Amino acid sequence: MKTEKDTYIAFLRGINVGGHHKVPMADLKTEFEKLGFKNIVTLLNSGNIIFDGPKENTSKLEQKISTHIEKIFGFPIPTILRTSRVIHNLLDQNPFVGIERTKDIRFYVSFLKTNLEADLELPWKSTDNSYVIIEKRDQTIISVLDLAISKSPKAMESIEHHYGKDITTRNWNTIERIGKKLKA
Repeated sequence: MKTEKDTYIAFLRGINVGGHHKVPMADLKTEFEKLGFKNIVTLLNSGNIIFDGPKENTSKLEQKISTHIEKIFGFPIPTILRTSRVIHNLLDQNPFVGIERTKDIRFYVSFLKTNLEADLELPWKSTDNSYVIIEKRDQTIISVLDLAISKSPKAMESIEHHYGKDITTRNWNTIERIGKKLKA
């Protein structure tokens, strides 16, 4: 009997940031192979891994990956999975259409581990208007940061305040690069 497969993207939180929690992508790829995954592609150094695996509950796969890589690398590495279908849908329904991209405007996508609701009226703006949460789609938060107002991503801490720490954020450029790799 043949097991059904799916293509996933693993978003690892908190690795290779500011010289802390260093995880070489080649080592990470090897560990994903040991877990039985196929067609593994790492993207950038910030923990984005495309791979084929069994079609199953993503929570179970997230736990399996997190437990294994924590054992190997010696520190917890929160992992959030999305299927290629979710990423393709996000790209097809570009949530940033109509927003001018400038050298100071950054588009972000934050992935929640669980579908939490926050008591926020969306779109929501930070007090200095540097950060806007545009919308929430299922377990995905769409936001914009204006670096001309705030030079720090500290404005984005509001997401954790409202949605908890089981979240990881990627720049829209990274999501677009993942989309290109998925199509290749």
